[in-house]
Amino acid sequence: MTESTNIVLSGRLSAAADEEAAVTRNNHPSVPSSVPMDKSQALQENHKEPQGERTHEPHKKEKSVLQAKLTKLAIQIGYAGSTIAVLTVVILVTQFCVKTFVIDEKPWESKYASELVRHLIIGVTVLVVAVPEGLPLAVTLSLAYSVKKMMKDNNLVRHLDACETMGNATAICSDKTGTLTTNRMTVVNSYICEKLSKTTPKFSDIPQNVGNLLIQAIAINSAYTSRVMPSEEPTELPKQVGNKTECALLGFVQALNKNYQTIRDDMPEENFTRVYTFNSVRKSMSTVVPRQGGGYRLFCKGASEIIMKKCSFIYGRDGHLEKFTKEMQDRLVRQVIEPLACDGLRTISIAYRDFVPGKAQINEVHIESEPNWDDEEHIVANLTCIGVVGIEDPVRPEVPEAIRKCQRAGITVRMVTGDNINTARSIASKCGILKPGDDFLILEGKEFNRRIRDSSGEVQQHLLDKVWPKLRVLARSSPTDKYTLVKGIIDSKVNEAREVVAVTGDGTNDGPALKKADVGFAMGIAGTDVAKEASDIILTDDNFSSIVKAVLWGRNVYDSIAKFLQFQLTVNVVAVIVAFIGSCAVQDSPLKAVQMLWVNLIMDTLASLALATEMPTADLLLRKPYGRTKPLISRTMMKNILGQALYQLTVIFTLLFAGDKVLDIESGRHGESTGGPTQHFTIIFNSFVLMTLFNEINARKIHGQRNVFSGIFTNPIFYSIWIGTILAQIVIIEFGKSAFSTKGLDADQWLWCTFFGVGTLLWGQIITCVPTRKIPKILSKRHRREPIVETVSSVHETENIPIEPCKTISFSGASPYVLIPLSDSKYP
Repeated sequence: MTESTNIVLSGRLSAAADEEAAVTRNNHPSVPSSVPMDKSQALQENHKEPQGERTHEPHKKEKSVLQAKLTKLAIQIGYAGSTIAVLTVVILVTQFCVKTFVIDEKPWESKYASELVRHLIIGVTVLVVAVPEGLPLAVTLSLAYSVKKMMKDNNLVRHLDACETMGNATAICSDKTGTLTTNRMTVVNSYICEKLSKTTPKFSDIPQNVGNLLIQAIAINSAYTSRVMPSEEPTELPKQVGNKTECALLGFVQALNKNYQTIRDDMPEENFTRVYTFNSVRKSMSTVVPRQGGGYRLFCKGASEIIMKKCSFIYGRDGHLEKFTKEMQDRLVRQVIEPLACDGLRTISIAYRDFVPGKAQINEVHIESEPNWDDEEHIVANLTCIGVVGIEDPVRPEVPEAIRKCQRAGITVRMVTGDNINTARSIASKCGILKPGDDFLILEGKEFNRRIRDSSGEVQQHLLDKVWPKLRVLARSSPTDKYTLVKGIIDSKVNEAREVVAVTGDGTNDGPALKKADVGFAMGIAGTDVAKEASDIILTDDNFSSIVKAVLWGRNVYDSIAKFLQFQLTVNVVAVIVAFIGSCAVQDSPLKAVQMLWVNLIMDTLASLALATEMPTADLLLRKPYGRTKPLISRTMMKNILGQALYQLTVIFTLLFAGDKVLDIESGRHGESTGGPTQHFTIIFNSFVLMTLFNEINARKIHGQRNVFSGIFTNPIFYSIWIGTILAQIVIIEFGKSAFSTKGLDADQWLWCTFFGVGTLLWGQIITCVPTRKIPKILSKRHRREPIVETVSSVHETENIPIEPCKTISFSGASPYVLIPLSDSKYP
């Protein structure tokens, strides 16, 4: 592969083939232990890390965005509520003592103790109402409800807080195979004996010696657990079992009308001499088997640019064996491999080498005794190239739209793959990760590490900060590269708000990256147990579009809690002020302790059930993530809370001080009542509850929407609780009597109370007309739009290495193939 295509692409679109996982991950798992498998070496290489970097360090995820904000808010409300509760008790007790012992000059009697206890109970009730003890319940209910619903959207949530965290995600680092693509692989192009075929060639058109080598190499040098099985339905495609890339190659053998199983039966795994398993360092797999006639034969397959460098011979036109010169290799890369990769195909090269005891041909090696199989560098060398195949792994139809939704929602999607750089670029373009005119960066793992490490090999954050904001595709990457990228984005101080990163992974070595990420997604189908254990959410369908649904539900959790807070804080403000001022003005709270507890039940438990179970809407993906610096209570919410509190307090205090005269009823104010429950205070209590219930409908909208009834019937829990609460309130008013300190109301009085309740809906429309900017900034500190994607352009420019435009191959006319000679020699 030429250096220019192997290093970096910047600012332009093109394409190509071969993935790290394209070869195999489970090669020959059933080989008995007696056969040397080179497993220890494979494991060491799989887990090899750049010097000085510890990717397996224990990681404890910090508190989620919502948890941090709720903790801070709950503490602030608790302090305020405690202060007002203490003041209420102090004022009530002081007024009682002054009036009783100073003005009336009465001596202490034991009956006064109950009066003091009553004042203390009022203070405790104020504290109970003020402290948002329903907040944890609302959060838990919302998360539990969302997690249950997310199962239907193919998201198995393992850690509850991951659901909410996903709503604040600003970056997604996604694998390619099976997540962005269908993982249904098919060989669609092949280059054999200088013929590039756009369809499966006839086996008779391939020179017999080359054809036999080809099907043997595919059948033997692949996991015997990988199989292509006939489908149960004639109209369905054959079922692929095992590694999908190997299944594509086995399907190619079947398309040549050959049976790979017959070859496997003749060469059982017990007879294997050596297997060099696939790993992220080799990017290839090799199998050594006994050779017919004596000696050994090594079959090798893997990433084309890797295998090409190890080949010294190639079969040319009509099966002629040729020396594979550097010029021919460059021509093959330029005229075949790169164009196939630009079409989004993976290219897999297939090669072999013979070790013979007798006279050796030009492409064979003579041996006197069994070679040293541990010397892989010299064993897997001087190969003979049999051919190159292009494997198609189509982009999932729903993925481009899902990525567009992420981008609209302020989430940057990055592809981290083992594919070569051209294939990765092509797939990223088809998915919509790369767009013409965008300022983006595509790097290969090797170049990525060169840019972010100092001379000692240590990762430097300031160097990484120059790369990651523009980086959209990281190709030919290892699990260590993925971990380094994720850690670098999370630790970066480029943006004022820390990035919230989600990562997908399926391999054992993806564990550290999945743990380090704010939200780790493991593949439910292709993922290993280690990856699933390290993850927060398991995608049961391995589909990227399911991640978008997780974002939707995460944002819905955040908004559901915000709705609950908007409702609860309005009730808090009104109830606490009424109790406090009522105590000061009339030496008694207009809302009795048991009534406050009923309001608290409506405000906390029932409201959390009603508001925390709202279904998400598509509008949630039209805004950017809230981020860590934006306050939980926005200006719009603060406007609604203060506006509704003003209306309700005006109604309640008007009823408290003038309601008895306007409605021509007995006053319930202290000193004017004949004792027992009064209609006066009952009307105040009933009006307050009805205003609270109708305001619960207003609280369903937190972004200034006018239609507060929109979607109300999509949530049966909400309207069931709302209607049930209204019925319970009627029972309490009419039959509560001394237990609830209420007295029955007539129809006119009920109409007045209902009018005040409905008035909150009308008042809500007036509040919506008030410009949000009129709300003082002090009420919504640090409120600003966060720079999520926009900050990319402000990052230091990185050096860009120009590359040639990506080229594709044109098949002229009806010909199923084109001739691409690699040498200048002419054949007769």
